[in-house]
Amino acid sequence: MATSSLSRGILAALAFVLCCSVSGAAELNPAAVTYILPDKVEWKRAPGAGNENAVLVGDPSKEGLYVVLNKWLKGNNFSRPHFHPNDRYIVVLQGTWWVGSGPKFDPANTTPMPAGSFVTHFGKQVHWDGAKDEDAVLLIMGEGPATSTAAEEK
Repeated sequence: MATSSLSRGILAALAFVLCCSVSGAAELNPAAVTYILPDKVEWKRAPGAGNENAVLVGDPSKEGLYVVLNKWLKGNNFSRPHFHPNDRYIVVLQGTWWVGSGPKFDPANTTPMPAGSFVTHFGKQVHWDGAKDEDAVLLIMGEGPATSTAAEEK
């Protein structure tokens, strides 16, 4: 009988712990931590563009640090050869991102960057990139302004 009582006690305690742990998340102090859940990220797509962007920190059009998410949409969507004034640091979060450099635009001659890759685009150096058969989600960080200047194609 003692074992049965002990078993019921353990089950009751376990049920209590499970109920408490599923009841809700802790409330965070917004002065200490801010966050954006994935379903709250505000993606924006320019008309006719093959990608979407979401600004997480800063303003890429102004001086200072910026952090953006960029989603290249599948379907051979590529930027044309261009350059930026400052270095940009990119982490591929999902999919495969295809990267090319130089003024000759040739999507068949690109290098695949799978999820987990880290890429640096050096300021004032010509590159182009995009997605082929799957979406590619990137985290891009840099110092603004993050203007893009078209390069003369060869």
